[in-house]
Amino acid sequence: MPIRLLSSEVSSQIAAGEVVERPASVVKELTENALDAGAKNISISIVDAGRILIEVADDGHGIPANELELAAARHATSKLIQSEDLFHISTLGFRGEALASIGSVSQMTITSRIESAKEGARLKIDGGVSGKVEKIGAPIGTVLRVENLFYNVPARLKFLKTDVTERRAIDSLITRYALAYPNVRFKVTDGNQSTLQTAGDGDRRSILAALYGVDVAKQMLEVMAIEEGLSLTGFISPISLTRSNRKEITFFVNGRWVQEFSLTTALLQAYHTLLMVGRYPLTALFLEIAPEDVDVNVHPTKAEVRFRSQDKIFSFMQRSARKALLAYTPVASVSPQLWGARSASMERREVGIDWSAALSSDDLSVNNDPSQNVESKSSNLQPATFASVPLLRLIGQIGSTYIVAEGPDGLYLIDQHAAHERVLFEKLMAQHDQKSIPSQSLLTPEVVTLPPQSAKMLTSQLPFLNHFGFEVEEFGANTFQVRAMPVLFAGGDPSSALRALIEDFEEDEAPLQTEVEAKLAARVCKRLAVKGGQTLTSEEQRALLNDLEACASPRTCPHGRPTMIHLSVDALERQFGRKGPR
Repeated sequence: MPIRLLSSEVSSQIAAGEVVERPASVVKELTENALDAGAKNISISIVDAGRILIEVADDGHGIPANELELAAARHATSKLIQSEDLFHISTLGFRGEALASIGSVSQMTITSRIESAKEGARLKIDGGVSGKVEKIGAPIGTVLRVENLFYNVPARLKFLKTDVTERRAIDSLITRYALAYPNVRFKVTDGNQSTLQTAGDGDRRSILAALYGVDVAKQMLEVMAIEEGLSLTGFISPISLTRSNRKEITFFVNGRWVQEFSLTTALLQAYHTLLMVGRYPLTALFLEIAPEDVDVNVHPTKAEVRFRSQDKIFSFMQRSARKALLAYTPVASVSPQLWGARSASMERREVGIDWSAALSSDDLSVNNDPSQNVESKSSNLQPATFASVPLLRLIGQIGSTYIVAEGPDGLYLIDQHAAHERVLFEKLMAQHDQKSIPSQSLLTPEVVTLPPQSAKMLTSQLPFLNHFGFEVEEFGANTFQVRAMPVLFAGGDPSSALRALIEDFEEDEAPLQTEVEAKLAARVCKRLAVKGGQTLTSEEQRALLNDLEACASPRTCPHGRPTMIHLSVDALERQFGRKGPR
């Protein structure tokens, strides 16, 4: 085929594909433009997850009427003049591609007015084709209205995910920018429902409270560090407040939301030895650095950056987060006790605890340091490989995490958390199979506040939760009231149970109703089972062993992790030299 130049229509759609991947991409570009324009109030409205309508209105500087058509042209920007400006970018936008790209794959209307003008101007763009600029009455600022996104690119439209997923992406984006710009008042409306509204008073902790609830906001630890031209502010969570994935780890560099692997690695290094495997902190950190020391022109979406002094940034991030973490939550150690002795708190516990109910999270020990756990690296320690568990005689507990027991064929080390997970899981599934999951009303209903993206998912799944023994109802914007829980989890934390149902979903996963019910049950049981680091009385240890012996699959927890390891008598004799050299 002969070589030919692409038409302007095709080239603009190709360029749009790099910038506008989904409705959240449109919201991001328009919000950043509003912030660059000095807006103090930003209102965002979406309909049908952004497919039908995305409207972003701000009270920024506005666009002069004679520059309105130029603003929608490709490579037109007011933020760069010469190539040298690329090396000290201080604005969020600079490519001059956003409006042109959005306009080429939608029906876009720009309405704007500057302070010195008596009237505003309006420009309509349909699939990249601009109309004429019209005079119109308008307030100071700009309103960008994007309708029928991807109407002329049906292939791209087909690749969009479900409405729940697309809404979640938009909400996740706006909540991050609300944290990064606490002096800006954000308002997000989904259809006729307001999903987010901030005060714009500069108080980041109040925004955290609006997003995650007052209890979470109170627990967050403040980070403030300055060193050699670097500044780090924001919040990190204590070791008692974690998530099962990295979605809630947020970084802004010079006001720009970035997804930089090195920053995440540095942060996790600060939590090294303090968190359980598979648990991640909830953070919102804001790094300020000289513009010439960071390159933001490495990706069309500007989500990736490169640092001139990578090691310096890594070290600064790690030390600052670690210092704040240890300053607020010093690492506790397990107090040495005589073998078999009981503490005063153990004596006060009721004997014969009902292991069909999860223990309250208030009983958890402050020590969650995995480094305190007993290691099992000997080649003679192997996961149990039999179908059932023999009768076990309790010996004691090690590190407030492992139960030691004797069986007819040797020694057993039982992970109390994994074992309790298995016990709760089999009891819950047995009740579910019999279609009789009894509920117990809470004396005081628990109020749980979730981020907007999580709240929307949960709202659509309330009937399913009620079927599983929970009684949950909406209690305001992004807030829910738990009135009852399954009897099996009596005494457990309703907030933890509710969060366990939603926080593990990846972006491309299906909503709860298509989730395998066993997997859902396993998540709840994992959250409400007793934890490593929790001291149990002898009666509680013995009750757990008895329940584990009665399980159909006692060898592993519902997630496949071993509940126990076995050290045979033969292996012991070899270790002590009773059967000759090893």
